[in-house]
Amino acid sequence: MATARTELAEDRTVQATERTYAGWLRTAFAAIGIGLAFRAVFGDFEPPWLARAIATLFVLLGAAVAIMAERRACRSLDRLSTHNVAAPRLPNLRWMSWSVVGGSLLLIAGFWFLNDGGFSDG
Repeated sequence: MATARTELAEDRTVQATERTYAGWLRTAFAAIGIGLAFRAVFGDFEPPWLARAIATLFVLLGAAVAIMAERRACRSLDRLSTHNVAAPRLPNLRWMSWSVVGGSLLLIAGFWFLNDGGFSDG
């Protein structure tokens, strides 16, 4: 009886880790969205590079959150084993997090180079 309860508790912990990872990815997307919104709303700042720099910081923060979420989730899931539930596959978690990072870097490149291909004032 105690073994079954322990196995169920471990399964619940795996599921909680998966939900926590999803929550951290939502937070990463929120930070990226704030950066994008900041760039869109305050694009006419003086000096012109300031809005891009602030937006870049938020997008980089989102990318960092995605990486931290992946590392924490993979570390936790490596220690746990499932019994009655299917555990998330670690390569899928890594693929999702690194896709967020790649998209963030493309967005930052768009902030800085989209206007004319260089570091312009506009």
